[in-house]
Amino acid sequence: MTTVLILLALFALLLVGVPVAFTLTGLGFGLLFFGGFSPLMVPQGLLSAADSFVLIAVPLFLLMSNVLLKGGVGRDLFAAVQAWVGHWPGGLAIATILSCGIFAAISGSSVATAATIGTVAIPEMTSRGYPRRFVLGLLAAGGTLGILIPPSIPMIVYGVITEESIIALFLAGVGPGLLLMVLFIAWSVLYASFAADYQPSPRATWDERRRTAIRAFPTVLLAAFVIAGIYMGIFTPTEAAAIGFLGSLIVVGPVLRTLDWPKFRDAVAEAMTTTVAILLIVAGAKVFGKAITLYRIPQDISLFLSEHISTAGMFVLVVALVLLVMGLFLESLSMILIMVPVLSGALMALGIDPIWFGVFFVIMIECALITPPVGLNLYVIQAVGKASMGEVATGVLPFLVIMLASAAIIFWWPAVALYIPFRL
Repeated sequence: MTTVLILLALFALLLVGVPVAFTLTGLGFGLLFFGGFSPLMVPQGLLSAADSFVLIAVPLFLLMSNVLLKGGVGRDLFAAVQAWVGHWPGGLAIATILSCGIFAAISGSSVATAATIGTVAIPEMTSRGYPRRFVLGLLAAGGTLGILIPPSIPMIVYGVITEESIIALFLAGVGPGLLLMVLFIAWSVLYASFAADYQPSPRATWDERRRTAIRAFPTVLLAAFVIAGIYMGIFTPTEAAAIGFLGSLIVVGPVLRTLDWPKFRDAVAEAMTTTVAILLIVAGAKVFGKAITLYRIPQDISLFLSEHISTAGMFVLVVALVLLVMGLFLESLSMILIMVPVLSGALMALGIDPIWFGVFFVIMIECALITPPVGLNLYVIQAVGKASMGEVATGVLPFLVIMLASAAIIFWWPAVALYIPFRL
């Protein structure tokens, strides 16, 4: 009953227009106050949420992606991919997904991926007759690749909590990330084939392909350098973000010469604004998460799972359902910080590989990123596309089904996730 009342209070605050960060912080404070706990937990939670070495990667990755965006790299990347596949059925949608995958490998941020590629792809796709809801849903879902395709901040946090190899987690995310891209592309091609107003793009000339590929090559090279440096142990993911930021300045500065001082100033300001928004949500989720933890809601759920479920399949199914519900009101890092410590003990008892479970967990977090009312990618695409929440939420539903299907696929065929880290 307590859980239901907390959910109702959360939805009520969101429906009346209270910002997500303030909703989570205020409700968390109320739960602590009426539960007889010390209100000092609120400032402690806010401080501990911001005082994180891992979270330093967020503003750095956002700085890198915003510098690349202001330098026109997102447009160049999209143009290069479009030149090669744009004339295929659903070519612009394919180009959008591929661009999201490449940019995800650069930024490691779902928000940055959705915002950067969305800025370029939304007007281009809608002008070609793609239904607006489909375009918004495609971009919101495509942005989630930013936390599955390495580098991935949620995987880093998961690895720290479970003491598993972060490199193994990164490698395990490659197969499912590619699978998800293939499924998104297949659906996009099928959808475009039956869209009434769809207009195929003309085939690009070889000269155009060569020219756009040369423009995009420095960006792809930067992505390869950042990922290779992480895998080879040359630098940590946070250090990789800093190096990536420096590399982005080189790419759009002396190499492409597309960034001037006003654009750089705007990039810093926008990165700062986004960083503050994300950190406020993370801090609010930290306070709210601490409150519901003290009310023993997640612990009771985990205890119930351990006592009443004896098979790995049923355990995974119930965890998936719980994460979908928790994703309605918690952001990704809070779900990891709350649920993973209480679930990790059951993994060994049921013989579930913790590396595989980490990938599965991240896929379910991806679903949370596009699940109303707190799906962060929905708000990003709503702002970029100047759309209503109803448009974005409706358009994202088919892609949510695809993501759940991909989770089912890696359950039945664990090698999709485990082949690369353990057999290559």
